[in-house]
Amino acid sequence: MPTPAELLKEAVRLFGLNDFEKAIEAYRRLLEADPRSTNALHGIAMSHFRLGRFDEAIEAAKRVLEIDPSDSFAHTSLSMFYQRKGMIQQAEEEAAKARTGEWRRDIENDR
Repeated sequence: MPTPAELLKEAVRLFGLNDFEKAIEAYRRLLEADPRSTNALHGIAMSHFRLGRFDEAIEAAKRVLEIDPSDSFAHTSLSMFYQRKGMIQQAEEEAAKARTGEWRRDIENDR
């Protein structure tokens, strides 16, 4: 049985080859091994986005935020997904959350 690291490597390889359907399958195998893998959920979200499946992309990004509400990349991704759906208000709200999270981290790192 492959390790989570091996599963991630394979999923990223498939994504890099633009084989998004197979990448989604590989990321799902990673989620079976590690249900809290935000890497897998980010990969699923971006794969769906690249396939034009914005609702599925949004769902996966929201799952990331259930695990880690401060994940700036998830907020940035959601902003992009909402924008592509024409949901401008939601896109702007998510962009603001991403910026706020980044600022908060910068401030904490300066302490």
